[in-house]
Amino acid sequence: MRTLVRELAEKVGKEVSVQGWLHKKRLLGGLNFISVRDRSGLVQSLIEDKDEMEKLRGMQIGTVVEFTGKVCEDARAPGGVELHDVKVEVLASVTEEPIIEIDKPISHKPEHLDTLFETRVLNVRNLQEQKIFKIRAGMTQKIREFLIDKEFVEIDTPKLLGAATEGGAEVFTLDYFGKEATLAQSPQFYKQIMVGAFERVFEIGHAYRAEPSATTRHVTELTMLDIEMGFVKDHAEVRKMVGDMTKFVLRETYEKYAEELKSLQAPELKLTDEIPEFTIAEIHEMYTKKTGTDTIGEKDLTPDEERFICEYARKELGSDLVFATEFPIEAAKFYHKVDAERGVTMWADLLYRGLEIATCPLRENNYEKMIEQMKAAGLDVEKPGYKYYLQAFRFGLPMHGGCGFGVDRLVQKTMGLANIKEAQLFPRDLNRLTP
Repeated sequence: MRTLVRELAEKVGKEVSVQGWLHKKRLLGGLNFISVRDRSGLVQSLIEDKDEMEKLRGMQIGTVVEFTGKVCEDARAPGGVELHDVKVEVLASVTEEPIIEIDKPISHKPEHLDTLFETRVLNVRNLQEQKIFKIRAGMTQKIREFLIDKEFVEIDTPKLLGAATEGGAEVFTLDYFGKEATLAQSPQFYKQIMVGAFERVFEIGHAYRAEPSATTRHVTELTMLDIEMGFVKDHAEVRKMVGDMTKFVLRETYEKYAEELKSLQAPELKLTDEIPEFTIAEIHEMYTKKTGTDTIGEKDLTPDEERFICEYARKELGSDLVFATEFPIEAAKFYHKVDAERGVTMWADLLYRGLEIATCPLRENNYEKMIEQMKAAGLDVEKPGYKYYLQAFRFGLPMHGGCGFGVDRLVQKTMGLANIKEAQLFPRDLNRLTP
C-alpha cells in the first residue's frame, strides 16, 4: 500500500512504500541520499546497498520510482524522518538530462519570464513554484465557500458567442461552421438574465480580451469571478458584498497559508473593518495636489493614481483595499444605473495594492430605460444578440448589481508577484500561445 510523505512521521519504525518522482541526488563519500517527491512533500532516503543504487544508474531527475524502506527519525532530514534499508523499483525511467534543475530557485526576474514560461512543464515541479498555484486553488475555494454560504448559485455560461456582448473591437473572432463567432469578454448578459431565476449567481471562468497591451497587468485569457445579486437596496449593498467576500478570502488565505506566503515574501496583510472609499473626483484632486500632474476631470483613474490611492490607504488608513466610487456619467456603460442629477454612475472599482481587481456597478433594471440607454450608446436594440438579454428585462428583473473580479490579479497582488502572468500556469499574451 502506498504511503504519502506527509504520513511518514506517524510510521516511525515501520516499513512503508513511497511512490513519487526522483527529486534530488546527493552522493557523499559512499552514502547515497536520494530525495523523492510526491504530492504531499519530500522525503530523503539513505541507500547503502550497491545493488539497489545500481538500479538508479543513468536515471535522471523526474524518474518515477517506488522506494520501500524503514521509516527512521532524523532531525536533520526534511520532515524529521528518512527511509533506510531502501529497496528501489523504477516505475518510469527518465534518461534525458532535464533542461532545468527543479530543486534550485526559479527566477521570476522580468528578463527571465520567457524562460519561466518555456520551462513551465518542469519548473512547476519546484516546491516553491507549486506554492503559488496551491494558494491560488485555495483562494478560489474560499471564494466559492463565501458565496455559496450567501446563497449564490454557481452557473456556467457559454464562451462562444454570436456577437460581442458589449460591442467594441477588443474581441477574438473565429469561424463557427461558416458563421462568425466571438470569444466571450465576460458573462455579463447571462449573469443578469439568471438574476431573474436565482436572484444570486456567480461564475468563475475564462474571459478573452483582444487587447494589444504588453503590460504587467494584462493578459488575453484571464480568469474572472462574476457575481450578480438581485433585490439589492442600493449600490452600497453591492460594494459591501464584494468587499466582505474579498476580506474573507484574504484573511482565510493568510491564516491557512501563513508559512507559504512568508516563504514567497508576500506583503503583510492590512485590513480594516470598513473598506475606505474615495470618489473619483477626490482621488483626482488628492493626486493632482500631491504630484502636480493634473488629472481633474478625467473620467477614469490612471494606473499611477491607482497606485497612489492604494499607498495612501495602506499607509494612512491601514488598509490594502480601497474603493474608488462615483465614476462620472460619461464613463457609464449602457447597463449601468446612473444618477443624472449628480452626473455620476453607480459604479465603483475595488483596488488592491495598487491595482484595480474588481468593477462593482449597480445595473439598470427598467426595460424602457435600458432601451433608452442602449440607443444612446449607439446600439441596435433589434440585433439578434440582444434579443434574449432584453427578454429578461421585459419579463421582470429586480434591481441588481454585481462585479467582474480578476482572480489572476488577486493572486498576483496577494503574493507580491510583479507580473500578472506569474500568477497563471500557462499565460496567454500578445506573443504566447504555447505551452
